[in-house]
Amino acid sequence: MPASLLLPALRETLSLQRPRTATATGKTGAASTSRASFHFTDVADQAGLGHATNVFGGVTRKRYLLEELGCGLAFFDYDNDGWLDLFLVNGTRFEGLSPEHPPTNFLFRNKRDGSFTNVTEKAGLTRSGWGQGCCVGDYDNDGFDDLVVTYWGGIVLYHNNGDGTFTDVTEKAGLLQKEPIPRWNTGCCFVDYDRDGLLDLFVANYVNFDPPSAPQPGDSQYCRYFGLSIGCGPQGLSGGTNILYHNRGDGTFEDVSERSGVVVPRGPAVPTFVSDQWIPAGSYGLGVCAADFDNDGWPDIYVACDSVASRFYHNNHDGTFEEVGSEIGCALDGNGKAQGGMGVGVGDYDCDGWLDIIKTNYSDQTANVYHNNGDGTFYDAVFQAGLGANTKYLGWGVGLFDFDNDGWPDIFMSNGHVFPEVDARKLHVTFEQRKIVYRNLGHGRFADVTAISGPAVTQPRPSRGMAFGDFDNDGDVDVAVINMNEPPSLLRNDSPSRTNWLKVKCIGTKSNRSAIGARVRVVTGRHSQMNEVLSGSSFLSQNDFRLHFGLGRARQADLVEVRWPLGLMESFKNVKANQLLILQEGHGITRRQKLGA
Repeated sequence: MPASLLLPALRETLSLQRPRTATATGKTGAASTSRASFHFTDVADQAGLGHATNVFGGVTRKRYLLEELGCGLAFFDYDNDGWLDLFLVNGTRFEGLSPEHPPTNFLFRNKRDGSFTNVTEKAGLTRSGWGQGCCVGDYDNDGFDDLVVTYWGGIVLYHNNGDGTFTDVTEKAGLLQKEPIPRWNTGCCFVDYDRDGLLDLFVANYVNFDPPSAPQPGDSQYCRYFGLSIGCGPQGLSGGTNILYHNRGDGTFEDVSERSGVVVPRGPAVPTFVSDQWIPAGSYGLGVCAADFDNDGWPDIYVACDSVASRFYHNNHDGTFEEVGSEIGCALDGNGKAQGGMGVGVGDYDCDGWLDIIKTNYSDQTANVYHNNGDGTFYDAVFQAGLGANTKYLGWGVGLFDFDNDGWPDIFMSNGHVFPEVDARKLHVTFEQRKIVYRNLGHGRFADVTAISGPAVTQPRPSRGMAFGDFDNDGDVDVAVINMNEPPSLLRNDSPSRTNWLKVKCIGTKSNRSAIGARVRVVTGRHSQMNEVLSGSSFLSQNDFRLHFGLGRARQADLVEVRWPLGLMESFKNVKANQLLILQEGHGITRRQKLGA
């Protein structure tokens, strides 16, 4: 293991870690399993989302890998009214679409009554193309969160004008991509990697794909699946190259991918074969997330990679990174094999003060539960955690959130196969698949409670990206899901659990205005939990910036502690439950709000 990951950085946990000894009620022991039910209701139609159909490749057959991945989405408050709005990335097709009415992305404004109105055209977001993912962050620190959308063929930076509209500033910002073969940009996240108070931008890339030269179904062994002739890849295609853009502070960005160490040499320029063994090159990156995994105060970057080792870029504190995923145990499965990584969820599932990683993978593989060992390494605890049985599902979106407010983060996954053709055969997999919900039992293990979480969870759908946030401001975490070639799902959390909660909205002053990288710790009795403000995660998606903490039956948080991205520590005692705290860096609690009011 590289010395850069060891002490002294790990001596300083910045007062954010505490050993887990109790539940959120303050009583020693594991969380009760008697309240094991979640219940989610799909309210997309009544919320006004029923006509927002996702368009992505062929419906019954897909010739190319590009048609298989699908899109992400974002929960974010673009107009600063205290209610989450919803942005949906959209795709296209190679044939069969009217050129006069191409599919576009969608922006829905929250009407503050549990429903949304389509403001896409008014907002200036009617772009069409092979959309992939999105991420949010206030890159110019003007108080309004901006939006990045990734595409096969480029990325787009939309500046939030603060009046309900956005302006495409991609060229002005220096983010146009002019390569002869279109870049396949996928997951993205804003991150202040050099801690200068300005948000930089990380963009993952998948494979090098060009339709005129792309292999056709059946062309090779990588174009067949259980006897079916299917779209080829990613095996046999060279991997793309991840990108890091540095924010210059004048509205423009500079590509520092090579200088920072994000471009990692991995074998030859194109895949080669030795004794029929595929040797990959490039990143094959999909889901991404940036967070401080080793508690040294500097954000690292994790990339879920498809069919090759995933990547962990450790921040060296000098503007450079070291890729150490395989060395520290979060790049492969427990047997040392690469998997088909798709989405990334980040959170402290065992409440020990260290951020863990949940990764979704291809079908016939387990997910990964990379437990943070607190010494710069991870351990894949998927079987110990109870997530090893569901291997027939192909996972995409994923999140670690406390859905029943008992003080322990639960897990929600979206699933769906990449080949519609599998439905023509009686195989062990189907194209449409149910979602999976795991309840945290509080001792490092989870229980699969999918079957009792409601029809909205168990109904098979061709799902892809997921975003998490409290869209109706009722104190629990809801879920939005992209469904390929169908309208989205909006899963309202109707959990019967009568437990308390606290939300924290962080606003940076010297740190970036979105407070991306701010870490909050909440203590109730002997129970301590923490989370971090993140840009981008899940599968190509963006979650609510407001941090959510279940408090169980505790009527107050004994301590709320925040570590701002540039290092300032602030703490607040005896904070009442069931409210939103708005914290401003250096100014403490500037507002308390009862949600829904």
